[in-house]
Amino acid sequence: MTEDRRPAKKPPMRDVLAEAAFALFLERGFERTTVDDIVARAGVGRRSFFRYFPSKEDAVFPDHERCLADMTAFLAAAEDGDPVATVCDAARLVLRMYAENPEFSVQRYRLTREVPGLRTYELSVVRRYERTLAGYLERRWAQDPDAAPDAPLRAEVIAASVVAAHNNGLRSWLRSGGRGDAGAEVDRALELVRTVWGEAAAGKPAAPATASGQDPAPVSFGAPAGDGEVIVMVARKGAPMWRVVQHVEAALGGA
Repeated sequence: MTEDRRPAKKPPMRDVLAEAAFALFLERGFERTTVDDIVARAGVGRRSFFRYFPSKEDAVFPDHERCLADMTAFLAAAEDGDPVATVCDAARLVLRMYAENPEFSVQRYRLTREVPGLRTYELSVVRRYERTLAGYLERRWAQDPDAAPDAPLRAEVIAASVVAAHNNGLRSWLRSGGRGDAGAEVDRALELVRTVWGEAAAGKPAAPATASGQDPAPVSFGAPAGDGEVIVMVARKGAPMWRVVQHVEAALGGA
């Protein structure tokens, strides 16, 4: 048997640049690292860097564009079934991306906690996922005469709930240093969203009013997470949508 002397396949330049950038961010700090430092470490020119990344911030999140594309394709192929369950499954694609490289994910999480500019950038990325989920839900419900009148409102509120539930479980795993099953907490949180919103999104009739003639108390809120980033909402079945939104707005205003 002859020995295979073919040279090892080189990693994609995007990955080389991202690895060089992140190594320098950990060594020197994000603010003290320049693009010139990154390209020198990677052994390429500045033009190569900007061909793949518009900014240093983008180099911290090199995998989100691919994940967003995967999510978009997944939703485009999902035509049947419960729309809320579908967006919950789509959110799990993000978790899978983080779980593919736990060490990198944990290091990035810690870096974003230290650099306000990166936290702001991360929030913009999260908002893109949320808009993608909301767009899918709105398109699905626009075809349903019973759901169409408030489809945009339902889509925005439920997409935000899915993202909040996913991120609550994900950040719990990241704060633990990437130990244990990354999916367990996320699955539990997403199942709560599916159970609560799945029936509401399907147009189930509202529950009867209480003996006092008032709507049933629709919402309870858990305490914010340790870093103050997440509010967990639980709504009673049959709670009217306007009351849920009212409580969401009130909680966010006081958070």
